[in-house]
Amino acid sequence: MTQMEQYSTSAQGMEVKTTAAKRKVNPADIKLPPGYKIEVFAEELNTPISMIITDKGEMLVADAGVTSGSGKVLRLTKDGFRVIADGFNPPLTGINYYNGNIYVSHRGFITIIKPDGTKEDIISGLPSLGDHHNNQVVFGPDGKMYFGQGTATNSGVVGLDNDWFKKYPFFHDYPGSNIYVKGQNFITENVQTKAPNDYAYTGAFSPFGVPNIPNEFKKGIVRASGSILRANPDGSNLELVAWGLRNPFRLKFDRFNRLFSTNHGADVRGSRPIDNSPDEFQLIMPGAWYGWPDYTGGMPVTLPMFKAEGRPEPEFLLAKHPMKPPKPFTLFTPHAAIMGFDFNYNRDFGPYGDVFIAEYGSEAPETTGGKPLPRVGHRVSRVNMKTGTVDTFAINKSGFAASYTGGGGFERPIDVVFDKAGAMYVLDFAINPEGEPDEFAPNTGVIWKITKS
Repeated sequence: MTQMEQYSTSAQGMEVKTTAAKRKVNPADIKLPPGYKIEVFAEELNTPISMIITDKGEMLVADAGVTSGSGKVLRLTKDGFRVIADGFNPPLTGINYYNGNIYVSHRGFITIIKPDGTKEDIISGLPSLGDHHNNQVVFGPDGKMYFGQGTATNSGVVGLDNDWFKKYPFFHDYPGSNIYVKGQNFITENVQTKAPNDYAYTGAFSPFGVPNIPNEFKKGIVRASGSILRANPDGSNLELVAWGLRNPFRLKFDRFNRLFSTNHGADVRGSRPIDNSPDEFQLIMPGAWYGWPDYTGGMPVTLPMFKAEGRPEPEFLLAKHPMKPPKPFTLFTPHAAIMGFDFNYNRDFGPYGDVFIAEYGSEAPETTGGKPLPRVGHRVSRVNMKTGTVDTFAINKSGFAASYTGGGGFERPIDVVFDKAGAMYVLDFAINPEGEPDEFAPNTGVIWKITKS
């Protein structure tokens, strides 16, 4: 596969290298259970991140915009996908449709595209300047819209792994309830001054270089980091539903009107690295605190299993926890990076009510403490909603991303959507070379279609 380097504007306004490549696509490289078949539904997309089918039967796909610098919404026509709106602040993380309007979640904003094509920002100023962002809007039985808001940092402390703080030096994580921090500070090189032997002392829920004092008070806010928020469809009356989630990437209500969320575990990076942190599939309860930054997978980060090699064991950042966090509905392997999911309500396709989840895969070695690529992710998994067990449903026969082995199967699955006929669509983000988590090849995104054979 021939490649050449190009450059584009990243989601954080930085110049990011992209890799021009011709993607090999071969459905035969993907292993499925007996009785299913997979085909290519669309290819040569950029970075498809979210798909919906409206009540009118129209298929809409969102492009994250991380290769072009412009998030886009596309509509499927008889001539293929066509852009119906662009200029969204990358990364565009999700779209939805409600009462004739298309809801677009992009960095810091929720914008609606009206039936006449005009755009209106209905929520702005969300705390999305850091590592994680505000995510796809979903609508609940109460008629309100719900969405996840990710954290600014890996585990509560701004450090040298957060390049964004050079552009936004006063940005940091914000709690969802009033808390007191223990006062632990983390010492790093002070890259703000570049003076020799100058060190920065940074505390939890503080900007880079701002230390904590013992039992320092931090006021909770509605627009909290690592939270679930809700508002009226016009963006008014924004409320906090829950917090303590590191990156609640995708939300969805089931047929019992229960709200579920995927949530990413911590990485082995930064001033407070955490090893072996699992991804979580969470049932969201109003008013709950889900443990971040002091719990992962329902367990305290002070357990020896979470100690990163060559680093001290993590300590609690909070002097007192808001509550004992709920136990996750189920857990996924660390670094699987579970993303979009959907419930199956077609008995002909498979077990009724079970969840199918896209696993994006590891961003090793950046997120694994320098360890090589683990054999996780790059697949679609099924969650048995009666038992909570997780099984692989669709995976490359190699077990790795297609580009890693030169195959033609999955690269970075990022969303799963069922249509009314029971067909499954898997959005496959783009070619992403190993060890280069911010590098993507334009025109290498794919949508796969899986049906019963």
